[in-house]
Amino acid sequence: MPETLSSIAPFDWHAIGSAVLCGAIIGLERQLRGKPVGIRTSSLIVLGTYVFIVISMEVSNAAADPSRIIGQVVTGVGFLGAGVMLAKDGVVVGVTSAATIWVLAAIGCCIPVVGGTVAIKLSLLVVAILCGVDLLEEYSTTFSRGVHGRYSDWRGKN
Repeated sequence: MPETLSSIAPFDWHAIGSAVLCGAIIGLERQLRGKPVGIRTSSLIVLGTYVFIVISMEVSNAAADPSRIIGQVVTGVGFLGAGVMLAKDGVVVGVTSAATIWVLAAIGCCIPVVGGTVAIKLSLLVVAILCGVDLLEEYSTTFSRGVHGRYSDWRGKN
């Protein structure tokens, strides 16, 4: 079968669409809240991870094991996420954004391995977690204090 101009083998347009959609779903939530890692960054992280995994699967042989590429993605994205975290007045901020970057890469790995539908469902789950915890924090001050509040309470009792 001759390649057409729209062919991008070994990649798949549906999978690329899923990658961009997954990034957009999570990135929209972050962008609407004014947080780092918005739509553009999220989509690029998922798409980039998808591309790396597909390439590793395509050249799979004794020298290029796809699981090694996934391991390197996990490590590399960990460093990317670490760059988002800052210490401000003794409090570390950006941890949720760093965790979001990490899960975006995991979703990008899912697309070629288990499929775009699973990745989209996971993206919706991530948004549910991000929004759900905010709702809990608004509902109760106990949730908004977190670890720092508990540590301060504990320390004051000693």
